[in-house]
Amino acid sequence: MSGARDRHRTGHQVRTDDQLHTGHRLHTDDQLHTGDQLHTDDHHTSHRLRTANRPRSGTRNQAERALRGLRAVGADGTAVGAVAAELARRLWRYAWPSPTGRRNRAYLRDRLIALPLLSVIAFGAFGWAYADVRGDSAYLRDHVAPALVDLADARVSLQIAQTEARRALLDEDGAVELSGLSERYRTRMSRATQSLSQVAQHGALTVSEQQKLGVVSGLLVDYSGWINRAQADSDPTLREAELTYAQSMLCETRQADGTSYPECRPSTGTTATATTIVDRISALEQGLHDRLEARAAWGGGVLAALAVSAVAFVLLAVGLARTVVFLRHRFRIRLSLPLVVAALPLAATPLLATDAVLAYDAQQQVVPAADGLSDKTSPDIETLAEEQWAGKPSPRAIGVLESSIKDELAAGRFGFLDGVAPFVTPVGLVGAAVIGGALHAYRREYLLLARPGAAS
Repeated sequence: MSGARDRHRTGHQVRTDDQLHTGHRLHTDDQLHTGDQLHTDDHHTSHRLRTANRPRSGTRNQAERALRGLRAVGADGTAVGAVAAELARRLWRYAWPSPTGRRNRAYLRDRLIALPLLSVIAFGAFGWAYADVRGDSAYLRDHVAPALVDLADARVSLQIAQTEARRALLDEDGAVELSGLSERYRTRMSRATQSLSQVAQHGALTVSEQQKLGVVSGLLVDYSGWINRAQADSDPTLREAELTYAQSMLCETRQADGTSYPECRPSTGTTATATTIVDRISALEQGLHDRLEARAAWGGGVLAALAVSAVAFVLLAVGLARTVVFLRHRFRIRLSLPLVVAALPLAATPLLATDAVLAYDAQQQVVPAADGLSDKTSPDIETLAEEQWAGKPSPRAIGVLESSIKDELAAGRFGFLDGVAPFVTPVGLVGAAVIGGALHAYRREYLLLARPGAAS
């Protein structure tokens, strides 16, 4: 009964020696007076059996509860939304804790994790997207656009040269035997050969396309050889036959209404089925044009990176501001210079974003000019522009379209930001290190100065 009295005074259960040895509650005569059932040896035996079987039954019950939960989720879609909302709420509380009612140590610990992570995510995603947009503009300006211009110039020059050769070789006066082919023929053939060699130097073609370009250059040498053979042949019939064969190597011509030069029929095949020189050049133009359109469009990865970086930048900016206010109120730090330094690159992000938008807009403006190079250029337009060099050339002339592309891509960027894109992500990493180091120093100083037993 002394144990009962002690238990009554202290409010705790007193364990006896028997209870310490057996590990079970000792049942005394007090139970008889209180109405509790007296446990016998048979009761202890059944208790041990239930205890032994408990893990298996518990696992089975957990599985059944999980199965019922899954069925409930599948039956009612609102449960999924509730779980997602709860996860989002907890993630928000972790990434965006409120200083109200929070201990200094816990708040600094959360900021020590969240702010550097936001800096890495924001600058990393934005740096990758900005470098991608800037890289596309540079690729179009330095590689694709010049290659398209040279391919168009080579194609039109060959058509002009073919017409000049036909006029001279089929002239009944026989002037070609005395003076040879015209100066325009020689100029255009030399220009076509030079343009094709420059295409390979621009670095816009793949390995397969470079091989096809080599085939075109070889066919051009054969074509020039057949023209020279026709010039040297005095028989008009053989000369015409050789000229016709050279024409078939170049392209299939058609006489369009109102044109002075026979135009080649539009190519209906691809690089795999093209056989003539002009068809092969047109196929290479189409491949570059498709590549230009792909580079000029927003990619899914770029859009996702910009969205993620925008959210992360907002959270980082407001988070730094709240942390500065917290340090001023709780730690009496008027202004945290490391956090201010880490926040300075945020001021440059609107300028970089504007530069990216300008670059994208310029890429979109280049697409119509590239269409004009492939579809709207013709021998008549180029001949007219060559003869009226002092006047205003046609907007469909190759030189005009080339200048338009260059001007659009040059105006679509801030020149003083050239070369900045590779440093955006490293700046974010440095900022994350500065933020983490400053908050770690503040937290360490607080823990050292905090008195034992003081609220932290």
